[in-house]
Parts: sequence; C-alpha cells; structure tokens
Amino acid sequence: MNAFDYFFEHTAALERKFLAGPEAISFRRLYRQSLSLAQKIRKEIGEGNNILLLSPNNAFFITVYLAAIKSGNIIIPIDPMIESEGFNYIRRLTGPKCLFMTEGALSRLSLQKSECILAEDLTLDQEPVPEDAGKEFDEERVAEIIFTSGSTGIPNGVMLTHKNLIANTGSILGYLDLTGDDRMLVVLPFYYCYGLSLLHTHLRAGGSLVLNNSFIFLGNVLNDLKQYDCTGFAGVPSHFQILLRKSDSFRTTRFPNLRYVTQAGGKLPAVFIDEFREAHPDVRFYVMFGQTEATSRLSYLPPDRYEQKKGSVGKAIPGVTLKVVNESGKEVKPGETGEVIVQGDNVMKGYYRDEKGTAEVLRDGWLYTGDLGTVDEDGFIYLTARKKEILKVRGKRISPKEIEAVILELPGVIDCTVEGTEDEVLGEILKATLVLSRTAENKPDPETVKAHCSGRLELHKVPQKVEFIEKLNVAATGKKVKKTL
Repeated sequence: MNAFDYFFEHTAALERKFLAGPEAISFRRLYRQSLSLAQKIRKEIGEGNNILLLSPNNAFFITVYLAAIKSGNIIIPIDPMIESEGFNYIRRLTGPKCLFMTEGALSRLSLQKSECILAEDLTLDQEPVPEDAGKEFDEERVAEIIFTSGSTGIPNGVMLTHKNLIANTGSILGYLDLTGDDRMLVVLPFYYCYGLSLLHTHLRAGGSLVLNNSFIFLGNVLNDLKQYDCTGFAGVPSHFQILLRKSDSFRTTRFPNLRYVTQAGGKLPAVFIDEFREAHPDVRFYVMFGQTEATSRLSYLPPDRYEQKKGSVGKAIPGVTLKVVNESGKEVKPGETGEVIVQGDNVMKGYYRDEKGTAEVLRDGWLYTGDLGTVDEDGFIYLTARKKEILKVRGKRISPKEIEAVILELPGVIDCTVEGTEDEVLGEILKATLVLSRTAENKPDPETVKAHCSGRLELHKVPQKVEFIEKLNVAATGKKVKKTL
C-alpha cells in the first residue's frame, strides 16, 4: 500500500477539520487537493524522482508532502532556513526534478523563480481523477529522504520507505490510543521525523493539528493550547526546559483539555519531568526514544511506570525489537553498558548514496543506533550517552549527560552543556555552560555549581570551568546544538 492511502484509509471523506486555526482545512479537502497535485506531478515528471520541499509548517507543506508520496516520487523536506552551502550540497547530491518552496526561501537562497514552484503560485482547484487506493503498490519503494546531521558534519540522507512510514505510524498509534477527538499542538517542524510522526498519526486516526511556528513566543503557545482545546503536545528537551523554567505561566496555567504530552529528541533530565508532573498531575507524560534511521519512534515508557522506572526510555514499541549488546554482539546483563540495536519494519532502507555509512549502521539485519545504555531486570532500557558524545578527559571516559543532570538540579538553571575543552595549564578539562532563568532568585555562581557537583559526582567528573550564557543554543528542530572535544 502507498503510505498516502494508508494515512487516508479511514479519513479521506471526513468533512471535519484536520488543520485547526488560521489555515483550517478538512480531511476531505486535503485529500482531494493532495491527490489532484499528485496526479499532476506524476503526469509532468513521472515516478521515482526526487522532489525538494522547503517550507515552514503550513497547508502548502502538507499538501505537497502528501502529493509527492502519492505520486510515487520521493519527497525531501528541508529546513526553509537552511544555509546556501547546505542547500546546494543536498541539491547536487539528490538531483531533484522539482523544487517546491515559499517565496521567502526562494529569495533567501537567491534562486531563479523559473526553477521552483512557489506556494503563492500553486493552484489546486482541479478535480482529481478517482483512483483505486487498494491497487498493488511496492511498499519497499522509498517514500522520502530525511537529512540529519552526520558525525563528520556532512548531512546523512535517511531513506525511508512506504513500509517504514506505515509500520511506525501503526506502532505509535498502538500505544498512544489516539482518536478523532485528539488535537495536537505542533511546534516541531515537519522536516524533522518527530514532527512528521505527528502528521502521520493524526491523519490516520482522524485527529487534528494546530500549527505553531513561533515557540519563542511562549504566550502564543499557552494561548493555542487553551484556545484550540488541544489534547496533546509534543516536544524535545529544550521545549520542556523553557516552558518550565523560563516563566511561571506554564506551571500555573490550567489546560483542561490537555490529555498527554510526549517527549523525545534527546534525554530530558528527570528533574524536569518531575516538575511537569507536579504542575500538571492529570496530564500523562510519555518519555520516548527514537531515531530518524528508525523512521521516528523506537521505545516509550508508559506514564504509570515512570516512578518505578525513572530515567528509563522504556521498552520497544509494538512491532520493534530492541537489544543492548556488548562489542562482541552479546546481550549485556543488567547494569552492564552496551550499544542499543534495533530490528523492525521501521528501520530505514539506508543512507542515500552512502554505501559505506549504511554498512556501518545496518549489520546482520540490525540497526546499530550509536546510543549507549543498559537494561534492568525487567528489560527496561536506560540510555547513558551517544557514542560520539563520550568525552575522554585525561584518560578517563566521561558521559556529559550524567554531569548535566546533576547541575540541572540547581534552582534557576534552564539548561546545561558539559563539554571537553583545552586549558593552557591543565590540558584537557571539563567545562559546564549554563543558561539561567532571568526570574530565578539565588542564582548559582561558578563555585556553587562546583560544590554541588563535588557532593554528587566523582572528582574527575566535576567541571573545572563554569560559564554562563544568556540563551539556549538550539537548532531549528529545538534540539540542542552541542560540540565535544
């Protein structure tokens, strides 16, 4: 089955809104517009070609994205604020037959108007020709390529098939229990796999989305949650850190319709989850773990197991097998550290035009995630670090996450980044960079931070240098930008 047909299998004829807010559009209208555009794309460029899409979250993005998938082509969504160098690299690598983008992206990248199809010029009033959604289709065909930052600094193009999208969407719906009554506030961009998972699941379940492209204005986020009766919110660690410690409004505001929140995209220290659960005890908090190479989601921790399994990312989602193995490939015992590997229909086809990189992570039918962790006696997984983030300072291997979690216990600390750096006298040292809340009382100074760490960590894990900056350094996805020695 084509992933498009799977998404709309039970919702294509619904007259109720899929998008709520300024760009309100019904399921039926979205389905017909996307199908019409898909038929036009197929007629003009055929199938199996690459299509680039640069747009913020809006109806234009969703329509083009779905149309490209339905047409049998390969959609490549890209950050509309991408730098020219990155855009030119992806364009040269993928050789797209077609470029869809907004006027703003066109102007910023200094492209010719004749090269692109703009949102402002796209007409979608043509009636689509009826198609048989159940006709035979090869699910192993690539549906999209999502570019992620590679360990070498060169972006990796993750090839995801129709089968991948269908499998992961079904798995997520299997544990979130979404229905047509659910409405998600979306602050995650759709060129990021976590954001796309929200689009896929709500299309399939018959729920709706509210798009918010301005998370920096916290008042707008809180207003949208209440105004549109949102039942769900999804975020990466920085979103929750900012909501909880940037101001008091999120803690004190009541959201009567908010049923659950999900968190992925990195480890959120338990202190923030505890603060959230204390402020909003009736909202279910799902801790999750995923990777673009696995379409989006790999594991989740049921909210009712949080207190028992604090710090865990839970167990595998339905249809996925997770193991933690040592360097010999054998499963680790509880308490031992190894690499998390995964098997399932959600695992990518490979990296685009990168056989070497693909062979490094796809081995013997397993995806090697690069995430280090351990398991407990009940099989719950606890992540410790990314392989590439492990620091080696004066001969000792150190996980920065452990130190960051300790520093984040201090009142008024919104974020902390621990990294290795060079010192003229001591050589390699640990440096902690903190972001403090402007409204916090009794803000910690460097000596307070060091003293706090000394009481909770081994001596070689105590940062020798502590600095303060004004704001979080995050990518457009909301994920923290981090450098290591």
